[in-house]
Amino acid sequence: MIIKSIELADYRNYDSLTMQFDKGTNILYGDNAQGKTNILEAIFLAATTKSHRGSKDREIIGFDKEEAHIRTYLEKEGVETRVDMHLRKNKSKGIAIDGQKIKKAADLLGLCNVVFFSPEDLGIIKNGPSERRRFVDMELCQLDALYLHNLNHYNRIVDQRNKLLKDMYLNEDLKETLGIWDMQLSSFGSSIIERRRLFVDQLNEIIYDIHKKLSGGRETLQVKYEPDVETDQFERQLKLHRERDLKAKMTSVGPHRDDFSFFIGDVDIRKYGSQGQQRTAALSLKLSEIELVRKIARDTPILLLDDVLSELDHNRQNDLLNSIGEIQTIITCTGLEEFVNKRFEMNRIFHVSEGTVVCVNDAGKE
Repeated sequence: MIIKSIELADYRNYDSLTMQFDKGTNILYGDNAQGKTNILEAIFLAATTKSHRGSKDREIIGFDKEEAHIRTYLEKEGVETRVDMHLRKNKSKGIAIDGQKIKKAADLLGLCNVVFFSPEDLGIIKNGPSERRRFVDMELCQLDALYLHNLNHYNRIVDQRNKLLKDMYLNEDLKETLGIWDMQLSSFGSSIIERRRLFVDQLNEIIYDIHKKLSGGRETLQVKYEPDVETDQFERQLKLHRERDLKAKMTSVGPHRDDFSFFIGDVDIRKYGSQGQQRTAALSLKLSEIELVRKIARDTPILLLDDVLSELDHNRQNDLLNSIGEIQTIITCTGLEEFVNKRFEMNRIFHVSEGTVVCVNDAGKE
């Protein structure tokens, strides 16, 4: 899958923008805070229904505007698909595929797979478990519609159970209904746990060779899944921790508390790895994402690189650029020197300044 073009209206600092992309490498360069990342965010949003920044729709809509629009034209094996997304400040977003409205945003996932890599992702190994869960969830939601269904229901039940725990202080009779929520929580949560376990197995099949290559054959990386609770113990643990949950007014057991560890040999690099090891592992994770999409979805994702090269040393820059291959890639950066010096092929180059985008190379002119 490739993205042929994107049209934005009243999206962040863009009143109106139309861009045509090359199927190879596209470079967006310019000073900071000019709107480069906003373009990548719009592509990611059009593919996943969510902002990689975690922004709400109302925060994305242009200043003093009530709505914003994103239109993307995608192409796979010669077949073109149009995706229209309508963002509204006080309503849920509207989405249409080739002019046909879809009932729920989740129906869009899987149509266009994207891999987003930003400087923040380099900290995924050493940062908190919520970031590692988000990485796994975002990837699985693109690849597995059933996982998305189970995760949405699970999160909704956790919210409802937490509300019930708070309401029990005023009405103890509500305690009788807790068992019903526990059964549902265990059912959806167990499905999530099993799918995450399978995902880590699939990831390890790919990441071993990628990391060995990135480390010059010196290291091998293994990802380990650390479920907060095992599926056969889920309901039992909920009952055992019920009093604790009542005091804290929140659910303390379940996959919303899972974590993932990363081992080089016997060393857990989350705790004891060097910064270089942690960054190489993060790069291995992102490159493994690409291969997972190829293997599971039988598709090639669009790679979005948001000013990542400036955060990597020379060797890791080369490793990343050499791994891009035939993938459509859209890269943001402040200058072109790092690409020119490496004789890196740049199929289309855009200069971004104050919400204006200009294609500056002949190959990119339509």
